[in-house]
Amino acid sequence: MDPATAAVGTALSDKGEEVFDLFRRPQGRSRVRPDERAVVESAQTSELTVNGKVAVAYRWGSGERPVLLVHGWESRASRYAKAIARLLQLGCSPVAFDAPGHGEATGDSTTLLEFCHIITELHRTYGKFEAVVAHSFGVTATFFSLRQGVRAGRIVAISSVPDFAYLVDSFSAGMGLEPHLKEELRRRIEQDVYGGEADMWTRFSVFHESASVQIPLLVIHDEDDGMVDAGQGKRIAEAFGDRARLVTTRRFGHRRILGAPQVVAEIGEFITSGAVESERKAEVAAG
Repeated sequence: MDPATAAVGTALSDKGEEVFDLFRRPQGRSRVRPDERAVVESAQTSELTVNGKVAVAYRWGSGERPVLLVHGWESRASRYAKAIARLLQLGCSPVAFDAPGHGEATGDSTTLLEFCHIITELHRTYGKFEAVVAHSFGVTATFFSLRQGVRAGRIVAISSVPDFAYLVDSFSAGMGLEPHLKEELRRRIEQDVYGGEADMWTRFSVFHESASVQIPLLVIHDEDDGMVDAGQGKRIAEAFGDRARLVTTRRFGHRRILGAPQVVAEIGEFITSGAVESERKAEVAAG
């Protein structure tokens, strides 16, 4: 190999490393906002260790009717503050966490498998969730967790990342990556992050084995989402057919949607309707 060719190869490798690092590490750690502080400070907290990193778990309420809240990439549990307050009013017991590299957790990055580990541990502690409310990357992790045995009565999927391939494609498009760098990124993810996970591009998807998720699903997506296009919400709702209901909002974008009054109300109504259905079934069984 002549020196010029070697230099190009080194440059590509350096660029690939930079791209990989940007993809796998959250860019900045968000802080608790002033209007979230009271809710966060009222929580009971605990720690979960995953791959040597410490995740922080939060819980509110009596423990009855647990509802799990799963944050997205570069987010944190406190972003659900308004939903948590509403769920408490409805007699639910919200449970949430900061994944590694997020919020108050340690570490500088995390993976879908670490999300799944945390969700599974919380399920082991609190039992079947009355509902799981998930946002963005948290939606992908939630559906993967359901297929690993986590049980829930209902799912709310907000601003959903539909699958891991979409995540990589969107990142690559946003970075303007040339095809060879995108392919290098995919290889690094397969080998260095998810080594041993066969067929991850199929399995890390909301759509994978969708027939196995036989529970009601509320899909919420904003028309002005600048990170995950609104068509993905429609795709998910269509894939789950009669089990799903789609709510489309406007002007909230990808992140502000979690605190929007309309969305908080939709979450509360959806979960409450599940409790009413359960009560009716119990009455029929008793009668």
